[in-house]
Amino acid sequence: MKYGYFDDKNHEYVIKRPDTPRSWSNYLGSTEYGAIITNNAGGYSFVKSSAQGRFIRLRFNAIPMDQPGRYFYLHDKDSKDYWSASWQPVGKPLKDYKSECHHGLGYTRIISEYSSIRTETLYFVPIERMYECWVLKITNKGKKKRRLSVFTYVEYANSWNVSQDTVNLQYSQYIVNMNVIDGIIDHGINVHMPSVPDNPLIDGQSRHTFLALAGANVKAYDTDREVFIGPYRTYANPIVVERGKCKNSKAVGDNGCGVLQADIDLKPGESKEVIVLMGIGSAEIEGKKAVRIMGSSEKVQKEFAKLNDYWRSRISAMSADTPDPDFNSMFNTWNPYNNLITYAWSRAASLVYSGERDGLGYRDTVQDMLGVIHCIPDEVGGRLELMITGQVSSGGAMPLVKPFRHFPGQEKAPDEKEYRSDDCMWLFNTVPAYVKETGNIEFFDKVLPYADKEEDTVFGHLKKAIQFNLERSGKHGLPCGLLADWNDCLVLGYDGETVFVAFQLRYALKTFIEIANMLNREDDARWAEAHLKTLDENIEKYAWDGEWYLRAIRADGVKFGSKENDEASIFLEPQPWAIISGHLTGERAERLLDVVRKRLYTDYGFMICDPPVEKTDPRIIKARLFNKGMKENGSIFQHTQSWVVIAESLIGRGNKAYEYFRKFLPSAYNEIPELREVEPYVYAQFTHGKYSPRYGSSRLPWLTGTASWAYYTAAQFILGVQPDYYGLRIDPCIPSKWKELKVVRRFRNKIFNIRIENKSGNQKGIKRMIVNGDTQENNFIALEQMKEKNEVIVEM
Repeated sequence: MKYGYFDDKNHEYVIKRPDTPRSWSNYLGSTEYGAIITNNAGGYSFVKSSAQGRFIRLRFNAIPMDQPGRYFYLHDKDSKDYWSASWQPVGKPLKDYKSECHHGLGYTRIISEYSSIRTETLYFVPIERMYECWVLKITNKGKKKRRLSVFTYVEYANSWNVSQDTVNLQYSQYIVNMNVIDGIIDHGINVHMPSVPDNPLIDGQSRHTFLALAGANVKAYDTDREVFIGPYRTYANPIVVERGKCKNSKAVGDNGCGVLQADIDLKPGESKEVIVLMGIGSAEIEGKKAVRIMGSSEKVQKEFAKLNDYWRSRISAMSADTPDPDFNSMFNTWNPYNNLITYAWSRAASLVYSGERDGLGYRDTVQDMLGVIHCIPDEVGGRLELMITGQVSSGGAMPLVKPFRHFPGQEKAPDEKEYRSDDCMWLFNTVPAYVKETGNIEFFDKVLPYADKEEDTVFGHLKKAIQFNLERSGKHGLPCGLLADWNDCLVLGYDGETVFVAFQLRYALKTFIEIANMLNREDDARWAEAHLKTLDENIEKYAWDGEWYLRAIRADGVKFGSKENDEASIFLEPQPWAIISGHLTGERAERLLDVVRKRLYTDYGFMICDPPVEKTDPRIIKARLFNKGMKENGSIFQHTQSWVVIAESLIGRGNKAYEYFRKFLPSAYNEIPELREVEPYVYAQFTHGKYSPRYGSSRLPWLTGTASWAYYTAAQFILGVQPDYYGLRIDPCIPSKWKELKVVRRFRNKIFNIRIENKSGNQKGIKRMIVNGDTQENNFIALEQMKEKNEVIVEM
């Protein structure tokens, strides 16, 4: 059953039915003022941190999963009927209630019609503002005059600290103090305490938010949740809405809410508009100021146009026109948008993530940058420097970097047994990608502090990352797993060896050699070459299991991912990385990927391991914590799917690469959303594997490393547009049935219009390339060839 469609022209996903399998969400705002909104207007808002700065309440894992939210209720004074401008929370029968939701870039618009009243509600956060804007347009589609009362509803968190608000009720229910000043609601907490303007995240200080109405007079209000909802009622049937009249309640203690009532009369065909402004600060100062700035339709539309320009600019660095419209919809709009949202919020704010981690996970954040470097290179440069300063002087990394409280050179290094072996290995994907995108070769010589003490050049930081793993190698000469490698469910013990990180280390050494040679650091290159040779020998001697590579070897000799194992006898992660790292090429690489397909491939992608774990000692593999086919226990972990696609692309098998890419492409499931269940316009963390009764359904959408790897894979290995230190390389690997495709790429402030012609039906390989009218046999566009606007024809 189809619920919606991609509107590529307007960069929207349009939901035509409101009863989606799960709540389908969108993001508003910035890293200063963030908000989540669903197709039924559910969600919450927060300042800087969804754990320490959340001022709108959401109950996680509730039924429905997105309530409460930002609601408009409507009451007909004559019929006494009432409904909401979004299908939920009132939930009128869908045979009578029509609704569609337009999720766009930084905004959501919900259009509904019931009882001949059409409502259109636009939600967005204006650029560089600390408040959000709700614009409600009401139209009388009938033939008689209508007399309506409109009620806003928002439910405030009593404490901005999510744990205090939801758990410590003996404290948090007695610090709220609601007020109304000149028709503007003032939500205050700890109002008798001093404020800390420089750090709004400190708990226990005086904090205020406002809720204001423009475009109509405030008839009445309520700020006490229990008064508005009524005893033994829900958001579906508030007593005040049912009766059509607010009670002017003011909550002092218990639970606050924001309800403003406006009475609106509409002649047949007439429309009226009201504007709600909600944000940070007092009603007296910031609330009144917001009304002056945004209190008219003209001002709102001007700010909304700025927002559209802002987001379209951010996703405009690359676009593609391929024979697959599903690919185009994701690649041109939703994948880069997904990447930018993940980059902004890491794993801290969604309908699943509550923000309790409250920081940037090292491995997550370094990988997340891969998908946005081309969009926002300057911002990524700053974030990359932050993460490099999260590396400690031993070469390992702090597992979590807290941007608001990070003090390079003064941080306490993790205990030796708290390091993760893969953390700093991801720098070898992202640092070169940043330098290749920007051309900032000097970045390698930039001096940055370590987290705990001392400082070094970025090149030195990279070398220290390699040394960290070389110094912590086991008896087979492979890197130790330490606390964990990428797969947190393997219990390797500190001295157990990880084959996956061995391939990461090989990739790091290979990349380091390329950088050292470019910088004329011959001694460093020779040093890395010697270690690479030894590592290759150890991998082949100890990690090859006959048909595939082991996942790991514990210090006591227990093997992971071996044909000797009854459970989890093969793991996915090391197999494609054997090829990505350059260790395996040619026929051996093909045979390995064929075995991976035979053992791990399913209708919806590759399982992370097979068979799943049920009986293996949990002191060896913790994956049996999870049900079979879920998470690390045999699910289709979507993060890893891109690695197989990259590996297939590297050996030139474009048909297989694209077949696998479509298996986890969200838009490919738009016709069967009841299977995947989560949003068909964003990536998810995992899909239930074949051993799960929920086989094919996906979970944990939006904030996932899947998104950045998917985009990086599509851009650089399928479309094959690869930035290099001194130019741009074009090396597509595509399905043989694709006869032509077009790519537009902004690179170093120059535009490249690229047409790829594949008349012979090849999968990989360039016959010739025509750059600005000049024919060449190679596929590299050097900097000196480039003009402000470049026309490129690629013949495969």
